Amino acid sequence: MKKPSYVTNKALQTFIKAAIQEDINTGDHSTLATIPKELEQQAKLLVKENCILAGVDMAVEIFKYVDKDLSVEVFINDGEQAKVGEIAFLVSGKAQSILTAERLVLNCMQRMSGIATLTHEWDQRLVGTKTKLLDTRKTTPNFRICEKWAVAIGGGTNHRYGLYDMIMLKDNHIDYNGSITNAVNMAKDYIQKNKLKLKIEVETRNLKEVSEAIDAKVDRIMLDNMDVKTMKEAVELIDGKCESEASGGITREQLKEIAATGVTYISAGALTHSADNIDLSLKAVK
Repeated sequence: MKKPSYVTNKALQTFIKAAIQEDINTGDHSTLATIPKELEQQAKLLVKENCILAGVDMAVEIFKYVDKDLSVEVFINDGEQAKVGEIAFLVSGKAQSILTAERLVLNCMQRMSGIATLTHEWDQRLVGTKTKLLDTRKTTPNFRICEKWAVAIGGGTNHRYGLYDMIMLKDNHIDYNGSITNAVNMAKDYIQKNKLKLKIEVETRNLKEVSEAIDAKVDRIMLDNMDVKTMKEAVELIDGKCESEASGGITREQLKEIAATGVTYISAGALTHSADNIDLSLKAVK
């Protein structure tokens, strides 16, 4: 599947370099002490839990970073259903390199597969509606590239990647500034002055703030922690003048009911912070 725009070669290399350095530091001494340098072997990625598999492309990048001569034969791709007992890929080459890369590969794939699987489960509840499922910035520091990528693999849509690619005026921005109108006007001036192409989203807590945000002509209005009845009224007020986003304490049981209000998006931090890891193992081929 096509990689999201933030999954660049530079971003991948930066992430992998830091993760490898954290793990290896002065050397993988367990492997160096017991495995001959020239020994070549194979290992298989064994699926031990039904899931939407994610992190295969990341695994290939990790193996290649550790040792460009490692080869990976992929049997199950990112985003595909994987069942207990199936082999996702086979990696071949120097045994030392396979062992050194093993834990980082598993850490990424187990976490990413958990997020992709949960995202898929949530997204299936929105089938037949026009509402899209979004993630948030509630991600693990220095692991965002994996977690956001996993949401996309699972069928979700990525919200802004960071603080730099969208202006989102949340409650504290508004409270510090005095009003939505003041905050939005300042944001528009900032965008114009700095020649930026950024959309503006405003978080609202009640219908009065929704009306103010509509008048301020923003690109998207977040309906934060509103009950379904109030969301429906807010969407009717917005009436297609901009996008709408339901957020705050969203559960999967609420998804269809919230989508029925007509909101453009539903965002949920649970996709990344509450997913369980999937059980995967890298096993030597004997």
